[in-house]
Amino acid sequence: MNFHAILTSETFYLYLGGLWMTIKLLAYSVGIGFFLSIPTAVARNSKCKAISKPIWMFTYVIRGTPLLLQMYLIYFGLAQFDAVRDSFAWTALSNPMFCAVAALTINTVAYTTEIFAGAIRSLSYGEVEAANAYGMSRWTSLCRIILPSALRASLPTYSNEVIMMLQSTSLVSTITLFDLTGAANEIYSTYYLPFEAFMTAAIVYMALTYILIRGFRFAERRYLAYQRPQEVK
Repeated sequence: MNFHAILTSETFYLYLGGLWMTIKLLAYSVGIGFFLSIPTAVARNSKCKAISKPIWMFTYVIRGTPLLLQMYLIYFGLAQFDAVRDSFAWTALSNPMFCAVAALTINTVAYTTEIFAGAIRSLSYGEVEAANAYGMSRWTSLCRIILPSALRASLPTYSNEVIMMLQSTSLVSTITLFDLTGAANEIYSTYYLPFEAFMTAAIVYMALTYILIRGFRFAERRYLAYQRPQEVK
């Protein structure tokens, strides 16, 4: 193994640029996806079938197809339609960054919606009953009781989704974006050292994963402290 051949100043900046792209993709997709998933999770649990069924169909289709396929359909597939190429949306859809963020966001919204919706369904009825006893309206109890409790309870599961999205960003190199995996590919094609190039990228991915895990563990200790057994004095 020859790590010295690829750990030069030139390759360092290649990895640094790929790392920055990976972090941007993760931040955009997870950030947008989180806020979109909250109303869709509420709609998913709606008693009105006209509202809940379309959300169920959306999550079923997205979770039932590979992310790479979804990315190809957005980036390559939509370009074959004249109506798309002639529309105002073509400026965005011809941009690989926009298509990558769109595909990643749509994918994480589907999974996160089901995570949050499941957390809402699993809430203790006593919490909702207490809110009703205080005379809270449905909207007030949703904002002050139901959603905060559901989001706290879903933290352990949601952390896995964020980590999976980090790994999924590696697919964007297939649509010409230069992320961390794309940097490893470029270095491999230059120096013909596949193990060293991809192992370096893997180490960086593991470091990012560790940071995410520690961040979510801190959040769990803070927001789920009430679930820990109390010490008897």
